Amino acid sequence: MLIKIYPENPNEKALAQVVDILRKGGIIIYPTDTVYGMGCDITNHKAIEKICRIRGIKPEKANLSFVCSDLSNISDYIKPIDNTVFRVLKKALPGPFTFIFNANGNVPKLLSSNKKTVGIRVPDNSIAREIVKLLGNPILSTSIKDDDEIIEYSTDPELIHEKYENLVDLVIDGGYGGNEASTVVDCTQGEFEVIREGKGNLEDYI
Repeated sequence: MLIKIYPENPNEKALAQVVDILRKGGIIIYPTDTVYGMGCDITNHKAIEKICRIRGIKPEKANLSFVCSDLSNISDYIKPIDNTVFRVLKKALPGPFTFIFNANGNVPKLLSSNKKTVGIRVPDNSIAREIVKLLGNPILSTSIKDDDEIIEYSTDPELIHEKYENLVDLVIDGGYGGNEASTVVDCTQGEFEVIREGKGNLEDYI
């Protein structure tokens, strides 16, 4: 199923339809401020396993991130951070970053059996954030990769739908996606270490 949602003014009825699918253990593909992502409710183990099967990865080894709606949402899943880190997050989010933190006990065991860290995103995209707000908890996320060697990420929602319609429950057409992933920043040692350069420039916020 492919549904159109406009980022400027997301349709509440369409958002409710998306959240209903997530609550039932469905998999969605949705827009962010960087590339399109594939996601599910983080509390649904079967849905997490399904995403890992689609992507061909093992849950305990997967570098999957959580999409949260805001900073208060983040604190539910990470160990306490100092004021310096918090100030940078407040300036940089919502934005095109994935921040890696030490995970607390709320992170689903399926994901944290071998890993004590979690990647957190608050994308500057109203569709993604409204879905999380309505759902009441984060969605697990992984980027939609393209098989094309030149274009690393799929940007056209209609083509994404053609490719994934038999694998996922819903694709949201939120307009063309970007082709540059988020900047990944490791904060587990209390400092900022950029481990993947992407769309966001952390220097602007430090």
